[in-house]
Amino acid sequence: SSGINAEYGHYFKQINLRSKIMDSDFAAGEDTAFVNDEISNIIKESIEATIGGNAYQHNKVNQWTSNVVEQCLNQLTKLNKPFKYIVNCVIMQKNGAGLHMANSCFWDNSTDGSCTVRWENKTMYCIVSIFGLAI
Repeated sequence: SSGINAEYGHYFKQINLRSKIMDSDFAAGEDTAFVNDEISNIIKESIEATIGGNAYQHNKVNQWTSNVVEQCLNQLTKLNKPFKYIVNCVIMQKNGAGLHMANSCFWDNSTDGSCTVRWENKTMYCIVSIFGLAI
């Protein structure tokens, strides 16, 4: 399911996805860890493919956030790992304003993980956080 924060919909989009993976899909000893480097690369590739060399355009931000989140989720599900994923994307114009974000989770440190990437160009910031919760 997906939802857009009504007041800040053009800056923030969150999609929650329950992985459609059955326990029998995983052999004993198969790598099912949340690997930060792997997730970071997915985020960077999704941002570059969506925003690339574009300048900030207010009327495109909603589509860009949707595309970044959906591309991340598509790549995450291709990893075929037993996780529920939560993906957040914020795009903000560079205009001197401050932006403060915080995330907090109560989870199992031995199986769950998170990865945040801050990407920027001359006109905007894009910050993507992915949380992986083992199922």
